[in-house]
Amino acid sequence: MVRIAVSGHRGLPHQTVLLIDQAIREALVDHLPGVAGLSCLADGADQIFARAVLDLGGKLEAVIPAKEYRDGLPSEFHMAYDELLSRAVHVHPLHFVESTSEAHTAASARMLEDADLLFAVWDGRPARGYGGTADVVAEARRRGVPVRVIWPEGAQRD
Repeated sequence: MVRIAVSGHRGLPHQTVLLIDQAIREALVDHLPGVAGLSCLADGADQIFARAVLDLGGKLEAVIPAKEYRDGLPSEFHMAYDELLSRAVHVHPLHFVESTSEAHTAASARMLEDADLLFAVWDGRPARGYGGTADVVAEARRRGVPVRVIWPEGAQRD
C-alpha cells in the first residue's frame, strides 16, 4: 500500500477547488488500488484530498496537530472535518494544545515520517508563513520523500 501525504493551500476559490479535485483524483488513479492518504483535514487541499482518497476506495489517516485545531478552522468547514475524521482508519493526535504554526509544522513532519509520496497542492511560491506548503515541500525533499506538485492550469489562490 502506498502512503501519500498532502500539503496545500487553503482559502481556495470555488473554481480552483473543482480543478484541484479533478487533478488529485487523476493523480491518485496512478496508485490504486491500495492507497492510504495522510491528511490534517484542514479546509482546502487537505479536505479535497481526503474526500478523493475515500471516494476512490482508499484509507484515510488523520494527523491532528493540536487539541484546539478544529476550533482554528473556518466554521463552515467543521462539518466536513468531523465527517472525514469519523471515517479515518487511524487518528494520530499530536501533543500540542494550541493550533499554532509550530503544531502544524510538527504535524507535517509526522505525516512525512510515514509517507512514500507527498502531494503538494502548491502554486510554487514561497510560504506565506512558517510551516506553509513551500516549507513542507522543502522538508520532504530534504528527507528524500518524492513530491508531486498539483497545481492545474487555471488554479488561483485568494
